[in-house]
Amino acid sequence: MHPIFLFLHLAGVVLWVGGMFFAWMCLRPVAAVQLEPPARLKLWAGVFARFFPWVWGAVLTILLSGFVPLLAIGMKHAPMHWHLMLLLGLTMSAIFIYVFVVPYAKFKTVIAQQDWPAGGSALGQIRQLIGTNLVLGFSTIAVASLGRLFV
Repeated sequence: MHPIFLFLHLAGVVLWVGGMFFAWMCLRPVAAVQLEPPARLKLWAGVFARFFPWVWGAVLTILLSGFVPLLAIGMKHAPMHWHLMLLLGLTMSAIFIYVFVVPYAKFKTVIAQQDWPAGGSALGQIRQLIGTNLVLGFSTIAVASLGRLFV
């Protein structure tokens, strides 16, 4: 992989997976303990509004910087762990797109209406899907860094 593509790929992964880790493991537990539901939901609305555009950029960067070398050597000649990374990356991307289009869209609407129970429900769905993507993200990192040991 060309060093520029590798840098872009890794930078996108760090931003996306690192952001999910921070949100899941650090921000969420503190916000749950220290903030009442309306304040907590408004906080998450602000966090998502700032984080999700970065995720869109990261997803596009990861996919483009991964496809260029993959297509350059050809799918048939790519190592097996590259194929697995592609599958995991496309799965993560699909989950993020679903989060953005369905529960996040609902979340924004109900928060604007100050419907806190519905906001909590939408946030719970977003949280579960981000948790799934966090596990997939760490799995992809494991495949990327350890995959050649098992092929």
